[in-house]
Amino acid sequence: MIGLKPATKENILYYYMPLQSMVSYAALSVNVMNPSIAVRYLPKRDVTNFLLLHTLFGTTLYFYSRPHLAVVSNKRRVAFSICGSVLFSFGSVLVWAVLRSAIARNKSLATALGLSSGFIMAKLTYDYLDSNDKQVVAKKN
Repeated sequence: MIGLKPATKENILYYYMPLQSMVSYAALSVNVMNPSIAVRYLPKRDVTNFLLLHTLFGTTLYFYSRPHLAVVSNKRRVAFSICGSVLFSFGSVLVWAVLRSAIARNKSLATALGLSSGFIMAKLTYDYLDSNDKQVVAKKN
């Protein structure tokens, strides 16, 4: 198996939705770095907001499910989750916009740079959250 979890409410909300949002995040990176791809397939639609909303939704759920946030009140947990998701998502878009303006007009390079930088930012964020979670667990023991 490739790590698929049973279809429970918890898994759908805190595993599959965040996983789906990472697909949207990858597509968002390509859309920001090389918008001509989206225009080619969807000439009458700008998919940026759609991809951004899906990324925000899934990453908010992911932040919310982290053990280090379980110790705060539900209102603060929701606020922290939304804030973390917004900072991650909009920060990524800003990084991609700066990268896009800094590189030559090479669409293949822009696409590769968008995907690779998105992967790096997502991995660093995952590692950061995991580190926080481990500290909370270690304090409990």
